[in-house]
This record gives sequence, structure tokens and C-alpha cells, in this order.
Amino acid sequence: MTGSMPPRFSPKTLQRQLLNWYEEEKREMPWRNNRDPYRILVSEFMLQQTQVKTVIPYFERWIKSFPTLQKLAQARESTVLKHWEGLGYYSRARNLRKTAQIIQQEYSGKVPESLSEIMKLPGVGRYTAGAVLSIAFDQRVPVLDGNVKRVLSRIFLLKENGGNRKSENVLWEVMQNLLPKMETGNFNQAFMELGATVCLPKKPLCLLCPLKRTCQAQESGKQNHYPPRKQPPPSSKIEVSAGVILRRNKIFIQKRKTGGLMGGLWEFPGGKFEPGESPEQCLHREIQEELGVTLHIDEKLMVVKHSYTRFRVTLHVFFCRIRSGRLSPTACEEWDWVKMEELETYPFPAANVKIIKRLMTTRGRASST
Repeated sequence: MTGSMPPRFSPKTLQRQLLNWYEEEKREMPWRNNRDPYRILVSEFMLQQTQVKTVIPYFERWIKSFPTLQKLAQARESTVLKHWEGLGYYSRARNLRKTAQIIQQEYSGKVPESLSEIMKLPGVGRYTAGAVLSIAFDQRVPVLDGNVKRVLSRIFLLKENGGNRKSENVLWEVMQNLLPKMETGNFNQAFMELGATVCLPKKPLCLLCPLKRTCQAQESGKQNHYPPRKQPPPSSKIEVSAGVILRRNKIFIQKRKTGGLMGGLWEFPGGKFEPGESPEQCLHREIQEELGVTLHIDEKLMVVKHSYTRFRVTLHVFFCRIRSGRLSPTACEEWDWVKMEELETYPFPAANVKIIKRLMTTRGRASST
């Protein structure tokens, strides 16, 4: 550890100050109403790389449709993905469903209470395991997310930012040593809550912090220097064309192959530009390669711009019809012709959802094309 303990540092004092603050200041969240392991598991899957305010309405709809682990285990994958639509990182939804099925089959429907067993479940890493075990079962297991890393780094002037395995292991050890013997779940949540609401990445609200007398970064005026910034991964730009292919008031859609990026979701057919291609040339080539037909492009519907974690997509969308050839899709798992009003019952990636919303406002024009 490259930092040091503050003078006269007392873990018990920190624990008491933080728990008292949490009891007074914690935000209301639907998964905090009880300690049901299933509800906590769902919330932690949803909260991975997603903000609380985004998760809350998804969580409430999810619990309404899948109120128990058994209901989720029995649900069709397409239904689960539809409920996840818009949250991104769709592998989380597939893993959550697989986890529910494994718990039903191998653990008699009860979430495992040991660290080694719960970490065998799909999509459950050390953070999610720690959150479930501490919050649901009050086990003395730490958590470490971005908020916790920031608070630890500032309190102890730690150079570690969790950017590599060695750095992250240091932070895990520090957090483990701070845990109280009781109320571990509340303590972990308090640390995360402090980082989310007070110890902000920029302009932290130090005057409101219950640990301001303990925090070395606050004392030295170096809050904005900790934790050291990670080098962000490069973000690539992708140009794509997609076709809304019409036939007798129905639209062609296809299901992406399971296992790849956004696997199991439905989409409008198309693909990436090759060097020197126009949007129209790209669409003609992609449809010929993937569906075995030639197109007549009627008109451009819209241009969609959407940002994912590591890339940004510009999607050129066209109304079109099949000109010649026999439809023979080769790059998808399933395909179908559906009525426009049926589109909203299928799970689509976020960029395609924007297309559907536009289609609903141009329904008359689409049906007459």
C-alpha cells in the first residue's frame, strides 16, 4: 500500500461514523426494502456499470414480471431480454437467467451462502458475491466498486486505482481490514453510498462527509488528485447501414446469433461499411451477402447515432423492398416477417429501438411504401 493510515486512525470510529451517517442519509431504493437474496442479486446484476437512477424503473418492472427466482428460471430468454432492453450489456440478463436456473436445479432454489459456491454462478464476480453475501446474509465479506475505490484512495492517499490486478488486490485487502464484525452489509452499502452521493469524482462535497476529519486527501487539499486517473480505452467509430425491408405491410427482422455481442436480440438487417462505400452501397452488399437477395432502396428513414462503452455507431437506415432473389438468411439464428405494431414485443438493441420509435411516427408512409 503506497498510502498510510492517518494519525490516530481508529477503524471503530470510522465504522461508527459511517454507519450513523448511512442510517440518516441513505437513499430509498426498492431493493433495500428487505434482505431477500433474489432481489439483491437482481439489483447487483443491474447495477454493474449502470447508474442507480437508470436501474430503479427496470428493477421494479422486473420484479413485477419475475417476482421470484423460480419465475425467472422458467422464463423464456426472449422475454428476459425484452425486460432488459435499453440497459445494455445483455450478457448480464442471460447470465442472470442462467444463474436462476442453476440455483433452482442445484441449490434447491436458495441462493448459495458460501463465497466459493456463489462465485461459480454465471456473471457473479467477487464484487457481486460480496454484495449479496454481506447485504442478504450479513457475512463479513467486502465489496469493491468504483465508488469504494475512490473513497479508499482519498482517505488513505492510496496511489492504487484498481487499474491492474496488483492494485485491485491492495484495495480489496484495505477494505477487508476495515469491515466491522457486525452490520457488514450496511457498512458496504454506506461506503458505496458515500462515493455515489458525497465523495464524487469531481467537486466532492467534503463539508458533508462524515469522514472529513479522517480523510488525508481532504486535509491536504488533494481530493481531485485521487485516485490517479486510469487511461481510458480508445473509442472507435463505426459506420453501419440497415434496411427496414417491407413486404405486404410486414417488416423483416432477424435474431442475432447467441454468444456474440448483443446475441439473442433482434435487429434490422445490415452491416458495417467497407472502405470507400456509400451507405447505399454498403446496404446492397450486406443484404446480398447475408440474405441472398437484391434490394430496391426507396428512401432514407433516418440516421441514428448511439454510443456504447468502447465504440460509437452511426447507423444509416433505409426503407427498402426485395427486388429479386430468394430470401435465404445465413448470418442469423432466426428471422421473421412481423407487423409494425408487433415490433415492440421483441427485444432489440438500443440503436434499433430508436428506429422502431421513428417507424411508429411514420406508420402510414411505411405501410404504403
